[in-house]
Amino acid sequence: MGVARVAFGDSTDKQAGRTDASEEGTNRRNEFLGTWTASPQAPLAEGVSARGFEDETLRLLIRTSVGGHAIRIRLSNAFGDRPVTFDRASVGIQAADASVEPGTLRRITFGGEPSVTIPSGSRVVSDPVDRRIGPGQNLAISLYAESATGPATWHQLETRTSYVSPAGDRTTELNGDAFTTPVTHWFFLEGVDVLAPNKTGAIVCFGDSITDGAASTIDANASYPAVLSDRVNERPFPRKSVLNAGISGNRVRHDSDTFGENALARFDRDVLTQPGVTDIVLLEGINDIGFERNSGSAYAPAASVTADEIIAGYQQLIQRAHTHGVRIVGGTLTPFEGAEYYYEEGERKRQQVNEFVRTSGAFDGVIDFDRAIRDPDDPERIRPEYDSGDHLHPSDAGYRAMAEAIDLNHFRRPG
Repeated sequence: MGVARVAFGDSTDKQAGRTDASEEGTNRRNEFLGTWTASPQAPLAEGVSARGFEDETLRLLIRTSVGGHAIRIRLSNAFGDRPVTFDRASVGIQAADASVEPGTLRRITFGGEPSVTIPSGSRVVSDPVDRRIGPGQNLAISLYAESATGPATWHQLETRTSYVSPAGDRTTELNGDAFTTPVTHWFFLEGVDVLAPNKTGAIVCFGDSITDGAASTIDANASYPAVLSDRVNERPFPRKSVLNAGISGNRVRHDSDTFGENALARFDRDVLTQPGVTDIVLLEGINDIGFERNSGSAYAPAASVTADEIIAGYQQLIQRAHTHGVRIVGGTLTPFEGAEYYYEEGERKRQQVNEFVRTSGAFDGVIDFDRAIRDPDDPERIRPEYDSGDHLHPSDAGYRAMAEAIDLNHFRRPG
């Protein structure tokens, strides 16, 4: 049984490294950089995450942000109740559905071994795989577990289709016919990194469902971070990857069994340990305002939170980002009148929070998401063409408007 490498920088980085001049005026050798992430969440009390997998192969589909000439994966058993063993793993370029393009599939190893055991509460990083990957590339990452995994650490929101094969090791199969069960979640896969030449860092979009991409079209890459990634890749500078660290239902100050650890608790794991992080876009707080109006175990605790308490949470995140030399840009909270949990006092809290974001000078920059998608004739509501229909989450067009409202110069300034 191999022991996975857990350091983000290793001898492979040093052997591959050379010096390139970045547009920020510093010299950076080639290094691993996050190109995709999905923030891990605890399994639910029932369903596929509670059951886990046994003698099954997961074929998890992801889309890269930036490319590189080597790749590695990061696996998480953060919320498992037992060690999890993956007996085989592979990566290839997706063809269609669960199939892999011929000639692109590579085995993944961990400390030189084909299998890895991840202790409960732990994460592992694979060995580098010599496989050139392009930006905006659809990859198929396959994981086979012979023994029962138990409850699975996962990312819950349904934004992309992946697949499960019901029996046996299918990690080296190019044909996708054995992958008969579609799933719209990611399991155990926390991140994908590339050895990226002449890149200057990663932008981590940190937030709740509006960052995660709730109500966007599945498989359309329509979340605002996905559209932002396309914008960044269309031009030579800034040379950044864009990572989506949103969790649907997440709050700044309170945990939820369904919607994950609060932002203050998960910030280090989901943001500051991302390989190459240089910038953060923060958009979170609307659930802190709204959840006090919702009932049910998923929303517990339905605590009343003041605007000042949300702002105090922001200040903690700003301080922690700056301690690590990372820039943090604040996003204004978007309109929610008409949403299930709207109330007038909640709207006043939103306005107070937005006033802080816009005028305090505490952030390294401001993105006015509110202005980008609000209805000019009724500014407490989302513009009809940008509204998914629930009056809280944007449509695909709304997410695009949010991404296009971001001034890329926020990410070009020297740190």
